[in-house]
Amino acid sequence: MIQKTTKRFGKKNAVLSTAVIFFSGIYFTQAQQTQPVKDSALDKQIEEVVLVGSRSGGRSKADSPVPVDVFNLKDIQLSLPQTNINQILNSIAPSFTSTIQTNADGSDHLDPAQLRGLGPDQALVLVNGKRRHTSALINVNGTPGRGSVGTDLNAIPAFALSKIEVLRDGASAQYGSDAIAGVMNLQLKKDTGKLTGQFNYGGYLTPAANDHTGNYDGQQYQVDLNYGNKIGKRGGFYNLTWSSQFRDPTRRAGTENAPIYNAYNAIEKRALENGVNLSSYFNNINNLKGTAGEQDFVNLIHQYAQGVSYFNSVSPTLQSSIQSANSITALQNVLKTSAFTTDQLNYLTDQELAYRGQTRKDFNMQVGQSKLNNHQLFANVEVPLNDDWKVYTFGGYSIRNGASGGFYRRPTQSRTFTGLYIDGYLPEIHTKIQDVSLAAGIKGKWNGWNVDLSNTFGQNGFDYTIENTGNTSLRFNSPSTFKAGGLQFLQNTINLDFSKQFDVFEGLNVAFGAEQRHENFRINPGEEASYTAYDVNGNPQTPTSVNPTDFFGAALAGGSQVFAGFREANRTNKSRNSYAAYADFEFNFTNWFLVDAAVRFEDYSDFGSTFNYKLASRIKLADNFNFRFAGSTGFRAPSIHQIYYNTTSTLFVSGELREVGTFSNDQPIAVGFGIPNLKQETSKSFSTGFTYKIPALNLNVTADAYFIRIDDRIVLTDQFTRFSNPTTEAQKLVNAEFTKAGVNAAQFFANSIDTETRGLDVVISHNLSKEAFKLTNDFAINLNNTRKVGDIHASDLLKNAGLETTYFGERSRVYLEDSVPKIKASLSNNFKWNDFNFYLRNTYYGKVYGADNVDANLDGILLPNEHQLISDKIITDLSIGYDINKNFNLTIGANNLFDIYPTKNLAVSSNNDQFVYSRSTSQFGQNGRYVFSKLTVSF
Repeated sequence: MIQKTTKRFGKKNAVLSTAVIFFSGIYFTQAQQTQPVKDSALDKQIEEVVLVGSRSGGRSKADSPVPVDVFNLKDIQLSLPQTNINQILNSIAPSFTSTIQTNADGSDHLDPAQLRGLGPDQALVLVNGKRRHTSALINVNGTPGRGSVGTDLNAIPAFALSKIEVLRDGASAQYGSDAIAGVMNLQLKKDTGKLTGQFNYGGYLTPAANDHTGNYDGQQYQVDLNYGNKIGKRGGFYNLTWSSQFRDPTRRAGTENAPIYNAYNAIEKRALENGVNLSSYFNNINNLKGTAGEQDFVNLIHQYAQGVSYFNSVSPTLQSSIQSANSITALQNVLKTSAFTTDQLNYLTDQELAYRGQTRKDFNMQVGQSKLNNHQLFANVEVPLNDDWKVYTFGGYSIRNGASGGFYRRPTQSRTFTGLYIDGYLPEIHTKIQDVSLAAGIKGKWNGWNVDLSNTFGQNGFDYTIENTGNTSLRFNSPSTFKAGGLQFLQNTINLDFSKQFDVFEGLNVAFGAEQRHENFRINPGEEASYTAYDVNGNPQTPTSVNPTDFFGAALAGGSQVFAGFREANRTNKSRNSYAAYADFEFNFTNWFLVDAAVRFEDYSDFGSTFNYKLASRIKLADNFNFRFAGSTGFRAPSIHQIYYNTTSTLFVSGELREVGTFSNDQPIAVGFGIPNLKQETSKSFSTGFTYKIPALNLNVTADAYFIRIDDRIVLTDQFTRFSNPTTEAQKLVNAEFTKAGVNAAQFFANSIDTETRGLDVVISHNLSKEAFKLTNDFAINLNNTRKVGDIHASDLLKNAGLETTYFGERSRVYLEDSVPKIKASLSNNFKWNDFNFYLRNTYYGKVYGADNVDANLDGILLPNEHQLISDKIITDLSIGYDINKNFNLTIGANNLFDIYPTKNLAVSSNNDQFVYSRSTSQFGQNGRYVFSKLTVSF
């Protein structure tokens, strides 16, 4: 792989400096203490009980046989600029990655999240220990996590959470499908007797704001309220959270540098200024040729061309060539784009922009975070029935309205009907995401057994409305707004769990249970005009119909531009059921030797059954030193979305726009390409590590190495195109399906490859408390490397057709292996002094690679695996908080204090200077410095 040479001296010094600060604090602590002093705060942290990964009622982090991170959100949120779960975890958890996407259709409104570099759908999310439903959206665009279905963490208000537990180990044998990379358990608040709130305001203060003109953009307002109170006298409670967020978009495009106007556009503008709309003289330019109206039209071109004063500056003979062209065909040859050089077209564009009072930035795309309004309500309730039994319920509702931009439709393009949009237009994708969840259950003791019976319901809906757009084939009759349909996913899970402690050895915990899960996935079609191409009479096009064209004879596209609606043929309503049984045993053979064993059998109605197991152990080698290891098998069922999803999208691939169809594997085009039906992914994972506590230094160290092998991993293929010379009936069928679907490329979900992931997690925590101050230092680093191993699982049909590398191509390899940092580290320092709190965090993001195949080292030789290096960076966050009194705290600060940006794209990947930075990687985003203020109240 080709890499650019970068100077790393400064970055190494920065990492060294932060390490010096950290370990100097440790040395200072040691110098201040001549003997071990008990630190109650530190002891509380080390002995903090974690629930995820254990069915025995919880154990301390240090005694867990598998690595678990615990993040106390109630404390963390006071200092952090981030306000949603994805961005909070991306900042504080090195093994977690999530960045805001741009110009990726629905993914702009839902940030894909990854754990240990694996896919968004390979990490399981729990809320209060119950399985959370996934999003309805499937990520089919060119971003990390492509082809996956993740959980919409931002549908849950972070202010509703007391803490987040992140189990960094395979846990399918305990929790079922998806838990290959690990498990995140979000625990809701149980606070009673107080009202708390936060009021946030912030935005991006950076020279790159507003398309690199400076000032301030991306303003964000957020209000969070939480209130809880007791129910009865047995410990019952209710806790409610409301959150509202209003976020403006950011703009990080450069300056559009491609030709925007052509000579015909200039003539068209002069005619329109005189009340003549040239597009009204024809619907199909070829129908006008040879008729009595042709000469009238030619005369209009001659007349209004004379009003373009700069034509002869473009070419000395341009005006005379126009005047001497006496037919439409002759005029097409004179005015067509290929008759001019790029320099001539850019000169023409600059002259026309000046004439119209425009600048090139007026034609920029909206590159950056999307606009959104987000409102959430969450509740957590428990009511004891007696001393042994309690009923509980929790859940919430959220609604998120988003708006993002697509690719600008320039006047020179046939996708733009200049009869309505003389200057072109920027289409907008508007989304409405509704999420509802409700869990209810009863738990208690029965004959010495802990029993928990629950039902957990969740539904996510993702609806599209396309605005400021048009169905070009409808010409003057096109609306500007289209209901484009949407996606819906429903999940209902019933659990019955038993557990009991036995007085055997030093303790034995036995747990077993069963689960039934129902899933439903729907694709709801949009209105007809959002996906249909019409003929000149306004009827749906047929193979024999006469269809609209532009002046140059190019066909006018159908469907709503930027996002064609889901078609009636895409309508889907599919369900499946799964049934599972598990058993879990925790043996404390001695007070220093613990063994966990778990088995799980699960059967799916749509692809079969799977059996998985896990074995983990913790050995206490000394009072403060534990050794631990684990091994397990796992699986991930293909999501019901991946099995049945089908639609058409406009994608930007290798510098060009394509209409790409995503087809389910049972459709004729998939069969024609030899794409098999999906089956489950299977995994084997191993981890080993240690925990070490040094009381004299108030220091805690954990280190865990891991290995994950995934077989038959599901990926979204690269784009297949038509057979250029079809020789078999199957190939002819495939080409016919391309025509029928109106696409020029097709992609599918497939069990294409096997992968191996190797990594290391290290966490070091240090704490120092004095009467006047408290200092907390936390260092964490994740080293992670995922690689495809073995052959691509392509069928003989694909191999014989030379399409193996399309089944799993180079772009897919980059998304899988190189789009997420292999090294991510963070060092945070929190200093509490009297009523002031100072928070400093430095986060190191390792290098990544762009997905485009480019001449990265500019040597004139393009290698098939050559990609641009996006260099490593350090991001610094700083905040200062002040306790005004016991009820009010004011915090101000900055995320990305020094306004660091990723490596700029090479010109070939920038889409005419629109994508200044890569949008196919996941480091820290491209928005720059964020400054904020936060008022926290508590009564």
